[in-house]
Formats: sequence, C-alpha cells, structure tokens
Amino acid sequence: MAMEVSDQEQSSQALDLEEITRKISFLDKWREIFSYHGLGSNNPAPQNREGNCISADESEDGTGIPQPKGQGHLPSSSLCSIPNPSIISSKSGGFPISLAMATKLRESLFGNTVHVFSQEWKKACFRFHAPFSDLAFALEVGKGGARSIQMAVQGFIIKYLLFTREGKDCNFHRLVAISKQEQERALAAVLADILWAAGEAQKATLCLVTEETYVASTADHSRDDFTERLQLFEFLKKEATEKFIYDHLQRFKGEASHGVILFLYSLIFSRTFERLQNDLDVSTAHLLQPNAGGFLCRQAVVNMILTGRASPNVFNGCQNGKSQELLHGVRARSGIGYLQWGKDTSQDDGLSQVGSRLKTPKLPIWLCNISGNYSVLFSTNRQLLSDWKMEHLFDLYFYSGQPSQKKPARLTIDTHSHHWERNQRDDEHRPGRRFSPVEMVIRTKWREATINWNGTVPFF
Repeated sequence: MAMEVSDQEQSSQALDLEEITRKISFLDKWREIFSYHGLGSNNPAPQNREGNCISADESEDGTGIPQPKGQGHLPSSSLCSIPNPSIISSKSGGFPISLAMATKLRESLFGNTVHVFSQEWKKACFRFHAPFSDLAFALEVGKGGARSIQMAVQGFIIKYLLFTREGKDCNFHRLVAISKQEQERALAAVLADILWAAGEAQKATLCLVTEETYVASTADHSRDDFTERLQLFEFLKKEATEKFIYDHLQRFKGEASHGVILFLYSLIFSRTFERLQNDLDVSTAHLLQPNAGGFLCRQAVVNMILTGRASPNVFNGCQNGKSQELLHGVRARSGIGYLQWGKDTSQDDGLSQVGSRLKTPKLPIWLCNISGNYSVLFSTNRQLLSDWKMEHLFDLYFYSGQPSQKKPARLTIDTHSHHWERNQRDDEHRPGRRFSPVEMVIRTKWREATINWNGTVPFF
C-alpha cells in the first residue's frame, strides 16, 4: 500500500513539473505582449531560454499571443487582460494625430469629413499564403477597394523576392520556396521602399493605432474608432523605416489590424498633403471614389504606390484635357509596370491609354487592371525588357488573387508572326470567338502575341 502511494505521488510530481515547465516556456512570449502596455517586467527585451531576443511575431500562430497546448492554463495572475496585438502603447515615442490632421486626411481620401471606411476595408491586411507552397510569395487578397493596394504591393513583393534580395537566383522555384521569416522580411522591405519613394527619399511616416483617443468627435468629424487613436512616427533613413515596420509588422498583417488602411494613411503622410495637392489635377480632387456602398481607389493611389507620385493619369508626362486644362501623367519610367483593359475602353481616347513609362517598367512585373479587377503578371527573366530578342518567345506568370487559384498560371507568349499559324490566327479572330481578358490585357503590351495557357483553363 505504501508503495502504491509513493508511485502516485511520483506520478503527480512529474505531471506538476511538466506543467510548470510548459508554463515557463510561454512566459517570455507573454512578456513582450505585456510590455507594449507597460505590464511586463523590467527586462529591456524579452529573451528565450537560450538568452536570445524574441519578438511577438515568433509566437506559434504568428499573432504575438502564445497558444497553450493541451488542457493546461496560465497562472491566474497572468489573466488580467490580453492586449490587442494590433494596438501599441501610447508611450511608444510617436506624436499623436490632431483634429486638423485627421480632418485633412479624411478630406484627401473622401472629399469630406463624414465618410468612413467600410468593413471590407477595415478587414483588409497584408497576409501571405502558407510558406513553402505554390503561393508562398502571394498575399491573400480580399474584395473591395483595398484590393488594388494589396495587388500593387504584391507586385513589389515579387520584385523584391526575384530581383532585389541578395544571393538569390531569379527563378520560380526560389520564389515559392520561402519561409515565414522571408515573407515578413519581404513585406517590411517593400512597405518601407514604397513609403520612402513617396517621401522622395527624404522622410517616411508610419501610422499606428494606440489605446488612447486623441481626437474627439465633432459635428463635422465622424469617428471611426481608429483614426482618432493614431500616432505618427517619422524616419529620416530608409533602413530605420524598414526596421520599425518589421518590429511592428503585426500591425499591418494581423487580424483586425486595419493594415491596408494604416499603410494608405502612412503613404499619404509620407507624401505630405502639400506634395499630394501638387500631384493631383482638376480631374481628381480626392483619392477614393464611392462604388456600390464602398470606396474604390482612384488611379492616383495606384500611381503613388507604383511611382511615388500621385499622378491621376496613366499617360506619359502632361497633356491638355478636352477643355485645355493641364492633366498630370507619369513623369518617369516605373519600377514595376501597369497594364489595363476593359470592354468599354476606347482605343481612340489617348488620355485613357497607358503610356510607355508604365507599359515598359524597369523590371518585368505588371499590375493589371482588367475591367476593374486587379492582378499581377510577371517574368522571372530580369533581361526581358532590356533585350528585344528576349521578347520573341517567353513565359509570364499570372496571379489573379482569387481564392480559387491554387498556383500561378504559366503563360507562354509568342510575338513572332509565323506563316504556319495564319490559319489558327484566322480561326481565333472569327466572329463569336471569346478571348480571355488576360489575353486582351497582354496584347495591350504585345499587340500581335499568341498566348499558350499550357493546360490551364483561361481566366474569363
């Protein structure tokens, strides 16, 4: 009997020791979350058991909140409250938004101070597909007006992964064989690059949400419960901008983070209201336009991401409008390109045609606007646009952002005119023949191209 009691006590002690060890393993991860609200210990940085610094994004689910396993519970002293990982402390070192700034921000976006963002916009963030998958390089893209921003950022992520990061070959395998950490590094670098370009390589401004409210609701200002809680952080070096974004990446990619809106706010503050006003013309008074109960981005937002300047039009340089007003187009060749096609687009309207500075970017990546739906075309061949011989026969990859797409479509583009294909071409152009909109947008760049979908069902 004594032996049985001893065995039970030993078993109980082993279970207790295992439970205590498991709880300790989560303690350091909780410290960083609590430290955002001044609830942590006095340690300057949380450390793991090997003494290395850890971040909130290294938690098991990527939210910064440790996820307990089994049936164990954290000690009751830790259950005071769980901080929202998308909110930072009001003592983080930025400066709070003012009523004047909030008013100007709302007017720049909506043209008034009454409109607020829809739920679709509020849910939009920068979240990747699973690492080491066919879409490891790709963002999960939702519906609504935020989609154009997400897909424009997607183009820059592809640019970074293929052509910017050091020691990496430019091939499709390297694009999909990336880890969660590589995804996060790419996103931080891309967001910093875009904001730095908008700030004309002088200054970037980041907007993050705090727990404190700085702007009260007035008769002329409708509250949305996050714009009024913004703090702004200014940086005079791109490297510091990138590090800050990486350290606070959950604020752009997490659930309920308002990540796309915060990036758009940061883009506007980085550009500054003064520069923004100079970028626009009589055709565009503000950046968003109402559509079906929500808001869509005008071309100025897309161009601000692509080129750093909020030009309202896609043609090269400046042109006179129909009433001889001066309209602003694209001033310089862009880093990544832009193509557009729609059933109602008039080929005779020169003001609506994409100019060569967007059609022929520095690298072979294009944001595509196909009847208002945004997608990305890209090549893994860096030399595609710098050697005309490369444009005879080449592959492009197409990412639509649609949930049904499980991997990019590989399209083979042939710009040769072969006599043995003439009958096939005639058949393709017969009355009633349906062309994929993807083919049509490609032909705005390569007019006589034939497109082989390599077994993929064409996107309509």
